Amino acid sequence: MFRNLTITLCAILLAPTAAFAAIDTGDSAWITTSTALVLFMTLPGLALFYAGLVQPKNIVSVLMHHFALACLCSILWVIAGYSIAFSGDGAWFGNLDNLFMSGIGFDSLSGTIPESLFATFQMTFAIITPALIIGAYVERIKFSTVLIFSGAWLLIVYAPVTHWIWGGGIMAGWGTLDFAGGIVVHATAGTAALVAAIVLGKRRNFPNSLQPPHSPVLTMIGASMLWVGWFGFNGGSALGAGQSAAMAILVTHISASVASLVWMVIEWRRFGRPSLVGIVTGMVAGLATVTPASGFIGVPGAIILGLAGGYGCYLAVDIIRGKLQIDDSLDVFAVHGVGGIIGSLLVAVLATETFSGVGLGEGVTVMSQFSVQAMSVIITVIWTAIASYIILKVAGALTGGIRVDEQDEIEGLDLSQHGERGYHNG
Repeated sequence: MFRNLTITLCAILLAPTAAFAAIDTGDSAWITTSTALVLFMTLPGLALFYAGLVQPKNIVSVLMHHFALACLCSILWVIAGYSIAFSGDGAWFGNLDNLFMSGIGFDSLSGTIPESLFATFQMTFAIITPALIIGAYVERIKFSTVLIFSGAWLLIVYAPVTHWIWGGGIMAGWGTLDFAGGIVVHATAGTAALVAAIVLGKRRNFPNSLQPPHSPVLTMIGASMLWVGWFGFNGGSALGAGQSAAMAILVTHISASVASLVWMVIEWRRFGRPSLVGIVTGMVAGLATVTPASGFIGVPGAIILGLAGGYGCYLAVDIIRGKLQIDDSLDVFAVHGVGGIIGSLLVAVLATETFSGVGLGEGVTVMSQFSVQAMSVIITVIWTAIASYIILKVAGALTGGIRVDEQDEIEGLDLSQHGERGYHNG
Protein backbone atom coordinates (compact mmCIF):
# COMPACT_ATOMS: atom_id res chain seq x y z
CA MET A 1 0.00 0.00 0.00
CA PHE A 2 2.77 2.42 1.00
CA ARG A 3 4.71 1.47 -2.13
CA ASN A 4 1.74 2.36 -4.37
CA LEU A 5 1.19 5.61 -2.48
CA THR A 6 4.84 6.56 -2.95
CA ILE A 7 4.69 5.84 -6.69
CA THR A 8 1.53 7.93 -7.03
CA LEU A 9 3.02 10.87 -5.15
CA CYS A 10 6.21 10.73 -7.24
CA ALA A 11 4.19 10.70 -10.44
CA ILE A 12 2.23 13.76 -9.33
CA LEU A 13 5.34 15.66 -8.27
CA LEU A 14 7.44 14.77 -11.30
CA ALA A 15 4.77 15.38 -13.99
CA PRO A 16 5.26 19.16 -14.10
CA THR A 17 9.02 18.66 -13.89
CA ALA A 18 8.94 16.38 -16.92
CA ALA A 19 6.89 18.94 -18.84
CA PHE A 20 9.28 21.75 -17.97
CA ALA A 21 12.23 19.53 -18.91
CA ALA A 22 10.82 19.23 -22.43
CA ILE A 23 11.13 22.99 -22.88
CA ASP A 24 14.21 24.14 -24.75
CA THR A 25 15.39 27.20 -22.87
CA GLY A 26 17.39 28.49 -25.83
CA ASP A 27 14.37 28.31 -28.12
CA SER A 28 12.18 29.88 -25.46
CA ALA A 29 14.63 32.73 -24.89
CA TRP A 30 14.77 33.48 -28.61
CA ILE A 31 11.00 33.45 -29.09
CA THR A 32 10.58 35.64 -26.01
CA THR A 33 12.99 38.11 -27.62
CA SER A 34 11.20 37.81 -30.96
CA THR A 35 7.86 38.50 -29.30
CA ALA A 36 9.20 41.75 -27.91
CA LEU A 37 10.71 42.64 -31.30
CA VAL A 38 7.43 42.11 -33.18
CA LEU A 39 5.47 44.20 -30.70
CA PHE A 40 8.20 46.81 -31.06
CA MET A 41 7.44 46.84 -34.79
CA THR A 42 3.96 48.22 -34.07
CA LEU A 43 4.72 50.24 -30.96
CA PRO A 44 6.43 52.48 -31.75
CA GLY A 45 7.89 51.39 -35.13
CA LEU A 46 4.92 51.33 -37.50
CA ALA A 47 3.22 54.11 -35.52
CA LEU A 48 6.14 56.49 -36.09
CA PHE A 49 6.64 55.36 -39.69
CA TYR A 50 3.04 56.27 -40.52
CA ALA A 51 2.96 59.35 -38.28
CA GLY A 52 5.78 61.01 -40.18
CA LEU A 53 3.97 60.56 -43.48
CA VAL A 54 0.77 62.43 -42.61
CA GLN A 55 0.06 66.10 -42.08
CA PRO A 56 0.99 67.50 -38.64
CA LYS A 57 -2.69 67.98 -37.76
CA ASN A 58 -3.23 64.21 -37.97
CA ILE A 59 -0.19 62.79 -36.17
CA VAL A 60 -1.97 62.19 -32.85
CA SER A 61 -4.76 60.28 -34.59
CA VAL A 62 -2.28 57.94 -36.27
CA LEU A 63 -0.48 57.25 -33.01
CA MET A 64 -3.81 56.74 -31.25
CA HIS A 65 -4.94 54.23 -33.88
CA HIS A 66 -1.85 52.09 -33.33
CA PHE A 67 -1.94 52.18 -29.56
CA ALA A 68 -5.66 51.46 -29.33
CA LEU A 69 -5.44 48.58 -31.81
CA ALA A 70 -2.56 47.03 -29.90
CA CYS A 71 -4.78 46.94 -26.80
CA LEU A 72 -7.99 45.87 -28.56
CA CYS A 73 -6.42 43.14 -30.69
CA SER A 74 -4.58 41.70 -27.70
CA ILE A 75 -7.85 41.25 -25.80
CA LEU A 76 -9.69 39.82 -28.81
CA TRP A 77 -6.83 37.42 -29.49
CA VAL A 78 -7.11 36.09 -25.94
CA ILE A 79 -10.90 35.87 -26.07
CA ALA A 80 -11.32 34.08 -29.40
CA GLY A 81 -8.64 34.88 -32.01
CA TYR A 82 -6.09 32.32 -30.85
CA SER A 83 -8.73 29.61 -30.58
CA ILE A 84 -10.07 30.29 -34.09
CA ALA A 85 -6.57 30.25 -35.54
CA PHE A 86 -4.86 27.38 -33.72
CA SER A 87 -7.48 25.08 -32.18
CA GLY A 88 -9.09 22.10 -33.87
CA ASP A 89 -8.41 20.47 -37.21
CA GLY A 90 -11.14 22.00 -39.38
CA ALA A 91 -10.25 22.87 -42.94
CA TRP A 92 -11.53 26.45 -42.88
CA PHE A 93 -12.09 27.37 -39.26
CA GLY A 94 -10.58 26.41 -35.92
CA ASN A 95 -12.85 25.53 -33.04
CA LEU A 96 -13.58 27.45 -29.86
CA ASP A 97 -11.97 25.07 -27.38
CA ASN A 98 -9.42 27.66 -26.28
CA LEU A 99 -11.74 30.60 -25.71
CA PHE A 100 -10.13 32.95 -23.19
CA MET A 101 -6.99 30.79 -23.57
CA SER A 102 -8.68 27.99 -21.65
CA GLY A 103 -6.61 24.83 -21.59
CA ILE A 104 -3.31 26.71 -21.75
CA GLY A 105 -1.52 26.24 -18.46
CA PHE A 106 2.01 26.32 -17.09
CA ASP A 107 2.73 22.86 -18.47
CA SER A 108 1.24 23.38 -21.97
CA LEU A 109 3.80 23.06 -24.74
CA SER A 110 3.96 24.06 -28.39
CA GLY A 111 6.94 22.21 -29.77
CA THR A 112 9.91 23.10 -27.60
CA ILE A 113 8.45 26.30 -26.13
CA PRO A 114 5.59 27.01 -23.71
CA GLU A 115 2.26 27.33 -25.48
CA SER A 116 1.66 30.57 -23.60
CA LEU A 117 4.77 31.97 -25.29
CA PHE A 118 3.67 30.71 -28.71
CA ALA A 119 0.24 32.31 -28.21
CA THR A 120 1.83 35.61 -27.20
CA PHE A 121 4.22 35.56 -30.17
CA GLN A 122 1.28 34.98 -32.49
CA MET A 123 -0.62 37.76 -30.71
CA THR A 124 1.99 40.28 -31.86
CA PHE A 125 1.28 39.25 -35.46
CA ALA A 126 -2.43 39.70 -34.82
CA ILE A 127 -1.66 43.22 -33.61
CA ILE A 128 0.50 44.41 -36.48
CA THR A 129 -1.64 43.00 -39.31
CA PRO A 130 -4.73 45.22 -38.77
CA ALA A 131 -2.35 48.02 -37.79
CA LEU A 132 -0.84 47.90 -41.29
CA ILE A 133 -4.26 48.74 -42.74
CA ILE A 134 -4.22 52.08 -40.87
CA GLY A 135 -2.04 53.51 -43.64
CA ALA A 136 -4.89 53.26 -46.14
CA TYR A 137 -7.43 55.37 -44.28
CA VAL A 138 -5.46 57.97 -42.34
CA GLU A 139 -6.64 61.59 -42.19
CA ARG A 140 -10.31 60.93 -42.92
CA ILE A 141 -11.82 58.07 -40.89
CA LYS A 142 -13.81 58.08 -37.65
CA PHE A 143 -12.00 56.59 -34.70
CA SER A 144 -15.07 54.57 -33.73
CA THR A 145 -15.05 53.00 -37.20
CA VAL A 146 -11.39 52.06 -36.81
CA LEU A 147 -12.14 50.13 -33.61
CA ILE A 148 -15.18 48.29 -34.94
CA PHE A 149 -13.63 47.45 -38.29
CA SER A 150 -10.29 46.31 -36.87
CA GLY A 151 -11.80 44.16 -34.14
CA ALA A 152 -14.22 42.41 -36.48
CA TRP A 153 -11.57 42.05 -39.17
CA LEU A 154 -9.21 40.32 -36.77
CA LEU A 155 -11.78 37.63 -35.93
CA ILE A 156 -13.42 37.24 -39.34
CA VAL A 157 -10.44 37.60 -41.69
CA TYR A 158 -7.10 37.33 -39.96
CA ALA A 159 -7.76 34.45 -37.54
CA PRO A 160 -9.37 32.12 -40.13
CA VAL A 161 -6.64 32.79 -42.72
CA THR A 162 -4.04 32.08 -40.05
CA HIS A 163 -5.79 28.76 -39.42
CA TRP A 164 -5.78 27.91 -43.13
CA ILE A 165 -1.99 28.14 -43.35
CA TRP A 166 -0.41 27.96 -39.87
CA GLY A 167 -3.14 26.26 -37.86
CA GLY A 168 -3.40 23.03 -39.81
CA GLY A 169 -6.20 24.13 -42.13
CA ILE A 170 -6.90 23.63 -45.81
CA MET A 171 -3.81 25.37 -47.20
CA ALA A 172 -1.48 23.68 -44.74
CA GLY A 173 -2.76 20.42 -46.22
CA TRP A 174 -1.93 21.67 -49.71
CA GLY A 175 1.64 22.37 -48.65
CA THR A 176 1.43 26.16 -48.99
CA LEU A 177 4.73 27.88 -48.16
CA ASP A 178 4.35 30.98 -46.01
CA PHE A 179 7.12 31.14 -43.46
CA ALA A 180 6.27 34.41 -41.71
CA GLY A 181 3.18 35.92 -43.28
CA GLY A 182 3.39 36.90 -46.95
CA ILE A 183 -0.16 35.61 -47.32
CA VAL A 184 -1.37 35.58 -43.72
CA VAL A 185 -0.17 39.11 -42.93
CA HIS A 186 0.74 41.13 -46.02
CA ALA A 187 -1.74 39.85 -48.61
CA THR A 188 -4.63 40.18 -46.16
CA ALA A 189 -3.64 43.62 -44.87
CA GLY A 190 -2.85 44.92 -48.35
CA THR A 191 -6.14 43.72 -49.81
CA ALA A 192 -8.15 45.13 -46.92
CA ALA A 193 -6.31 48.43 -47.30
CA LEU A 194 -7.22 48.67 -50.97
CA VAL A 195 -10.87 47.92 -50.23
CA ALA A 196 -10.91 50.46 -47.39
CA ALA A 197 -9.38 53.15 -49.61
CA ILE A 198 -12.01 52.57 -52.30
CA VAL A 199 -14.97 52.43 -49.90
CA LEU A 200 -13.81 55.43 -47.87
CA GLY A 201 -13.03 57.60 -50.88
CA LYS A 202 -10.24 60.05 -51.55
CA ARG A 203 -8.97 62.70 -49.20
CA ARG A 204 -10.41 66.08 -50.11
CA ASN A 205 -7.11 67.33 -51.57
CA PHE A 206 -6.10 64.14 -53.41
CA PRO A 207 -3.98 64.02 -55.51
CA ASN A 208 -2.92 67.44 -56.76
CA SER A 209 -2.74 69.47 -53.58
CA LEU A 210 -1.59 66.82 -51.12
CA GLN A 211 0.98 68.00 -48.63
CA PRO A 212 4.33 66.14 -48.55
CA PRO A 213 5.15 63.98 -45.52
CA HIS A 214 5.48 66.36 -42.59
CA SER A 215 8.41 64.55 -40.93
CA PRO A 216 10.71 62.27 -42.96
CA VAL A 217 12.77 62.11 -39.76
CA LEU A 218 9.99 60.34 -37.81
CA THR A 219 9.35 58.09 -40.79
CA MET A 220 13.00 57.04 -40.97
CA ILE A 221 13.13 56.37 -37.22
CA GLY A 222 9.99 54.25 -37.43
CA ALA A 223 11.30 52.41 -40.49
CA SER A 224 14.53 51.60 -38.68
CA MET A 225 12.54 50.13 -35.81
CA LEU A 226 10.59 48.05 -38.30
CA TRP A 227 13.80 46.74 -39.82
CA VAL A 228 15.21 45.68 -36.47
CA GLY A 229 11.87 44.23 -35.37
CA TRP A 230 11.57 42.23 -38.58
CA PHE A 231 14.43 40.00 -37.40
CA GLY A 232 12.02 38.77 -34.74
CA PHE A 233 9.14 38.68 -37.22
CA ASN A 234 10.93 36.40 -39.69
CA GLY A 235 13.63 34.85 -37.51
CA GLY A 236 11.17 34.15 -34.73
CA SER A 237 8.87 32.32 -37.12
CA ALA A 238 11.35 29.44 -37.06
CA LEU A 239 10.01 28.92 -33.51
CA GLY A 240 13.49 27.97 -32.39
CA ALA A 241 17.02 29.30 -32.11
CA GLY A 242 18.62 27.28 -34.88
CA GLN A 243 19.91 27.39 -38.43
CA SER A 244 16.51 28.25 -39.88
CA ALA A 245 16.21 31.35 -37.71
CA ALA A 246 19.76 32.42 -38.52
CA MET A 247 19.30 32.13 -42.27
CA ALA A 248 15.90 33.84 -42.08
CA ILE A 249 17.54 36.84 -40.41
CA LEU A 250 20.33 36.97 -42.98
CA VAL A 251 18.07 36.82 -46.04
CA THR A 252 15.67 39.32 -44.45
CA HIS A 253 18.47 41.85 -44.07
CA ILE A 254 19.84 41.30 -47.57
CA SER A 255 16.44 41.63 -49.27
CA ALA A 256 15.69 44.86 -47.38
CA SER A 257 19.07 46.32 -48.33
CA VAL A 258 18.72 45.47 -52.01
CA ALA A 259 15.15 46.77 -52.29
CA SER A 260 16.13 50.03 -50.54
CA LEU A 261 18.86 50.68 -53.09
CA VAL A 262 16.58 49.73 -56.00
CA TRP A 263 13.96 52.26 -54.87
CA MET A 264 16.63 54.90 -54.32
CA VAL A 265 18.13 54.43 -57.80
CA ILE A 266 14.71 54.57 -59.49
CA GLU A 267 13.88 57.84 -57.74
CA TRP A 268 17.31 59.28 -58.43
CA ARG A 269 17.05 58.58 -62.14
CA ARG A 270 13.44 59.72 -62.35
CA PHE A 271 13.53 62.89 -60.25
CA GLY A 272 17.20 63.78 -60.18
CA ARG A 273 17.63 63.20 -56.45
CA PRO A 274 16.93 60.39 -53.99
CA SER A 275 14.60 60.89 -51.02
CA LEU A 276 14.76 59.57 -47.47
CA VAL A 277 11.08 58.59 -47.57
CA GLY A 278 11.75 56.71 -50.81
CA ILE A 279 14.66 54.64 -49.58
CA VAL A 280 12.89 53.60 -46.37
CA THR A 281 9.77 52.69 -48.35
CA GLY A 282 11.97 50.48 -50.50
CA MET A 283 13.21 48.84 -47.33
CA VAL A 284 9.66 47.98 -46.26
CA ALA A 285 8.96 46.60 -49.73
CA GLY A 286 11.99 44.33 -49.49
CA LEU A 287 10.99 43.12 -46.05
CA ALA A 288 7.40 42.39 -47.08
CA THR A 289 8.59 40.53 -50.18
CA VAL A 290 11.06 38.27 -48.39
CA THR A 291 8.73 37.47 -45.48
CA PRO A 292 6.91 34.43 -46.93
CA ALA A 293 10.13 32.95 -48.28
CA SER A 294 12.54 33.83 -45.49
CA GLY A 295 12.76 30.34 -43.96
CA PHE A 296 13.08 28.53 -47.28
CA ILE A 297 15.64 30.50 -49.33
CA GLY A 298 19.32 31.34 -49.35
CA VAL A 299 21.19 34.53 -50.13
CA PRO A 300 20.69 34.32 -53.95
CA GLY A 301 16.95 34.18 -53.38
CA ALA A 302 17.13 37.16 -51.04
CA ILE A 303 18.90 39.26 -53.66
CA ILE A 304 16.33 38.31 -56.30
CA LEU A 305 13.42 39.09 -53.99
CA GLY A 306 14.99 42.43 -53.07
CA LEU A 307 15.22 43.33 -56.75
CA ALA A 308 11.70 42.09 -57.51
CA GLY A 309 10.17 43.70 -54.44
CA GLY A 310 11.88 47.06 -54.89
CA TYR A 311 10.94 47.40 -58.54
CA GLY A 312 7.55 45.67 -58.39
CA CYS A 313 6.27 47.67 -55.43
CA TYR A 314 7.49 50.97 -56.90
CA LEU A 315 5.61 50.17 -60.11
CA ALA A 316 2.52 49.24 -58.08
CA VAL A 317 2.57 52.63 -56.32
CA ASP A 318 2.57 54.34 -59.72
CA ILE A 319 -0.37 52.25 -60.90
CA ILE A 320 -2.54 52.45 -57.77
CA ARG A 321 -1.95 56.09 -56.92
CA GLY A 322 -1.13 57.53 -60.33
CA LYS A 323 -3.07 55.67 -62.98
CA LEU A 324 -6.03 54.33 -60.97
CA GLN A 325 -6.24 57.39 -58.67
CA ILE A 326 -7.00 55.25 -55.61
CA ASP A 327 -6.11 57.06 -52.41
CA ASP A 328 -4.46 54.25 -50.50
CA SER A 329 -2.86 57.01 -48.49
CA LEU A 330 0.40 55.40 -47.41
CA ASP A 331 0.59 52.77 -50.19
CA VAL A 332 -0.28 49.76 -48.04
CA PHE A 333 -1.48 47.59 -50.90
CA ALA A 334 1.29 48.60 -53.29
CA VAL A 335 4.05 47.92 -50.75
CA HIS A 336 2.74 45.26 -48.37
CA GLY A 337 0.11 43.57 -50.53
CA VAL A 338 2.09 43.44 -53.76
CA GLY A 339 5.35 42.66 -51.94
CA GLY A 340 3.81 39.81 -49.97
CA ILE A 341 2.19 38.35 -53.09
CA ILE A 342 5.42 38.56 -55.13
CA GLY A 343 7.33 36.74 -52.41
CA SER A 344 4.57 34.17 -51.97
CA LEU A 345 4.71 33.26 -55.65
CA LEU A 346 8.46 33.38 -56.21
CA VAL A 347 9.21 31.15 -53.22
CA ALA A 348 8.13 28.22 -55.38
CA VAL A 349 11.22 28.84 -57.53
CA LEU A 350 13.67 30.35 -55.05
CA ALA A 351 13.23 27.63 -52.43
CA THR A 352 14.82 25.12 -54.77
CA GLU A 353 18.42 24.00 -54.32
CA THR A 354 19.30 25.73 -57.59
CA PHE A 355 19.03 29.04 -55.71
CA SER A 356 20.57 27.66 -52.48
CA GLY A 357 17.16 27.09 -50.93
CA VAL A 358 16.09 24.26 -48.64
CA GLY A 359 14.42 22.42 -51.53
CA LEU A 360 10.80 21.51 -52.19
CA GLY A 361 9.00 18.52 -50.74
CA GLU A 362 9.41 15.05 -52.14
CA GLY A 363 7.61 14.74 -55.46
CA VAL A 364 6.84 18.47 -55.55
CA THR A 365 7.83 20.37 -58.70
CA VAL A 366 8.27 24.10 -59.14
CA MET A 367 5.08 24.29 -61.18
CA SER A 368 3.00 22.27 -58.74
CA GLN A 369 4.25 24.39 -55.83
CA PHE A 370 3.63 27.58 -57.82
CA SER A 371 0.06 26.44 -58.47
CA VAL A 372 -0.47 25.86 -54.74
CA GLN A 373 0.97 29.28 -53.93
CA ALA A 374 -1.15 31.03 -56.56
CA MET A 375 -4.35 29.28 -55.47
CA SER A 376 -3.69 30.17 -51.83
CA VAL A 377 -3.09 33.82 -52.72
CA ILE A 378 -6.20 34.06 -54.89
CA ILE A 379 -8.52 32.50 -52.31
CA THR A 380 -7.09 34.67 -49.53
CA VAL A 381 -7.38 37.88 -51.54
CA ILE A 382 -10.97 37.15 -52.60
CA TRP A 383 -12.10 36.25 -49.08
CA THR A 384 -10.33 39.26 -47.57
CA ALA A 385 -11.82 41.65 -50.13
CA ILE A 386 -15.39 40.41 -49.67
CA ALA A 387 -15.24 40.23 -45.88
CA SER A 388 -13.49 43.60 -45.54
CA TYR A 389 -16.13 45.30 -47.68
CA ILE A 390 -18.97 43.85 -45.62
CA ILE A 391 -17.30 44.72 -42.30
CA LEU A 392 -16.72 48.30 -43.44
CA LYS A 393 -20.34 48.70 -44.46
CA VAL A 394 -21.58 47.30 -41.16
CA ALA A 395 -19.16 49.51 -39.23
CA GLY A 396 -20.42 52.51 -41.18
CA ALA A 397 -24.02 51.66 -40.35
CA LEU A 398 -23.16 51.39 -36.65
CA THR A 399 -21.24 54.66 -36.51
CA GLY A 400 -23.36 56.81 -38.80
CA GLY A 401 -20.83 56.68 -41.63
CA ILE A 402 -17.21 55.62 -41.69
CA ARG A 403 -15.82 59.01 -42.66
CA VAL A 404 -15.52 62.24 -40.69
CA ASP A 405 -17.34 65.27 -42.07
CA GLU A 406 -15.52 67.77 -44.28
CA GLN A 407 -14.97 70.35 -41.55
CA ASP A 408 -13.36 67.76 -39.26
CA GLU A 409 -11.11 66.68 -42.10
CA ILE A 410 -10.06 70.27 -42.70
CA GLU A 411 -9.45 70.86 -39.01
CA GLY A 412 -7.55 67.59 -38.67
CA LEU A 413 -8.38 64.42 -36.78
CA ASP A 414 -6.14 65.28 -33.84
CA LEU A 415 -8.51 67.95 -32.58
CA SER A 416 -11.80 66.73 -34.02
CA GLN A 417 -11.44 63.11 -32.88
CA HIS A 418 -9.14 63.32 -29.85
CA GLY A 419 -8.99 66.92 -28.65
CA GLU A 420 -5.20 66.99 -28.71
CA ARG A 421 -2.42 68.47 -30.80
CA GLY A 422 0.83 66.85 -31.82
CA TYR A 423 2.56 70.21 -32.12
CA HIS A 424 2.05 73.59 -30.47
CA ASN A 425 3.29 76.77 -32.12
CA GLY A 426 5.01 79.32 -29.89
